[in-house]
Amino acid sequence: MTGIARLRRFVTGMTHLIDEDARDEARILKAGRQMLGELVAVDDWLPEFCAEPHPDHYCQYLLHCDPLERFSVVSFVWGPGQGTPIHDHTVWGMIGMLRGAEVAQSFTVGPVGSPPVAGEVARLEPGMVEAVSPTIGDVHQVRNAHPDRPSISIHVYGANIGAVHRHVFDAATGAVKEFVSGYNSDRVPNLWGGARP
Repeated sequence: MTGIARLRRFVTGMTHLIDEDARDEARILKAGRQMLGELVAVDDWLPEFCAEPHPDHYCQYLLHCDPLERFSVVSFVWGPGQGTPIHDHTVWGMIGMLRGAEVAQSFTVGPVGSPPVAGEVARLEPGMVEAVSPTIGDVHQVRNAHPDRPSISIHVYGANIGAVHRHVFDAATGAVKEFVSGYNSDRVPNLWGGARP
């Protein structure tokens, strides 16, 4: 199997997994992490338009959204040194590293007016997969580990993440601001392009 067929197989597998029981987060994360690990183990399938960095900020490209918005698949493209503010997700998620590397700093959010407390730091290299959710830890800050080249990670979330109301947290004061991320392109890959396996 080559090219877009890898992404098509992943989307099909995630759809079946969610169909079984969309509320069983532990089962979804366990099986989903294995499937995402298989997807990011080979780097021959991501369309070029979903891998383009921006000089000023990271990009979030939608690869697929379930028609019922039960899950979405997104490529995050990090330019050299780019990163996020401290933020949450409010839904389960998985992060698989495809190219380069990224560093994620976890945080615990305290009472209003107190700064978030830094936790563990994780470095993701190609083929590695991590998970987030409100039940296992949902607040982190992520950056490209490389100051001189782009990195790309593939994220899977338990919703249409570009439409979810989420939060960023001020590192010094803990002040909370709501945001909706959206996507950086109105194009999505054609999962049915090319020969069917």
